[in-house]
Amino acid sequence: MLRLVLFASGAGTTAECVISACQTHRIAGDVVLVVGNNSGAEVFARSRRLGVATRHLSGRTNPDPDLLDAEILRTLRSVAASHIVLAGYMKKLGPRTLKAFAGRIVNTHPALLPAFGGQGMYGRRVHEAVLESGVKITGATVHHVEGEYDTGPVIAQTEVAVLDSDTVDTLAARVQKAERELLVTTLAAIAG
Repeated sequence: MLRLVLFASGAGTTAECVISACQTHRIAGDVVLVVGNNSGAEVFARSRRLGVATRHLSGRTNPDPDLLDAEILRTLRSVAASHIVLAGYMKKLGPRTLKAFAGRIVNTHPALLPAFGGQGMYGRRVHEAVLESGVKITGATVHHVEGEYDTGPVIAQTEVAVLDSDTVDTLAARVQKAERELLVTTLAAIAG
């Protein structure tokens, strides 16, 4: 049974999806903690409404990056986390955490990596780049996390057609829906 810690920076819709999938037994596991780096993020209220504990850890709580990494790792160990899920988390994890959880950290990305990935490619920026490129297929990726943004072996991908009528908002809505479902099915498979 998975003991998931979700990391998020914003609204928390992906976190909510994973929490709900655990609570309805689509994923054999529990979300034991949600960690956020933005103290005002909606993910905290959303998670607490679903009965999940939260913790704010950031450069504000720990200005030294090495001490922040140490505190994140201590926090993960204190809840006996088995896996980390980056669910809209806009920061890199530190080397201690990456080493301790190697092969047990997953991230979602709203495109078919390696396309439209890397530093600065998140949210609307990804969908704008997809539309500007003229590609007819985009999608979502779940991958293992390494030290750089959007690197690491791909675990699963799903395709989403790019329609001639798409705007950034319509494309984003379809990709986000596919991305959340892909994450749930991937975590369910990891849980066995």
